[in-house]
Amino acid sequence: MKTYGLPFFSLLVLAAVMTLACGSPRKIVNNCGPVAPSNSTGSLESVTLCPPVADAQQYPGGQVSFAAIGVYTTQPSPALISTGVMWGACQGEAATNDVSVANGVAKCASGASGTYTVWGTGTASVICNVIGPCGACGPTGTAQLTCP
Repeated sequence: MKTYGLPFFSLLVLAAVMTLACGSPRKIVNNCGPVAPSNSTGSLESVTLCPPVADAQQYPGGQVSFAAIGVYTTQPSPALISTGVMWGACQGEAATNDVSVANGVAKCASGASGTYTVWGTGTASVICNVIGPCGACGPTGTAQLTCP
């Protein structure tokens, strides 16, 4: 009969404790810590984009995947916002076509160079008539994207 020893047993106990210690299922989103799934019924108070800073040259195909994380008035909070996010990009306070953002995935256009602001506005429960070049019309999070 094979014996596994103390290191194996310690790892097994550690894995069990970590599994049982989490009261609700959370996952790591873009290296930004544990976030609950998007099932909060509370009002959205604020939005954070993750990662907060990215260089397109360091991502496959120059495509950077951003996640919108919302802080809600009820638990679970913070929580990943999986639907109802309006995405865009600007440079300074002006709209730009140098960066496109679709479903949270940002890509620099050919020839784009410099630092741009990627924004995500949580608009699921808000009717937007006017959106500024850098978001708004509801809680908005921003991140910086550097294009080569």
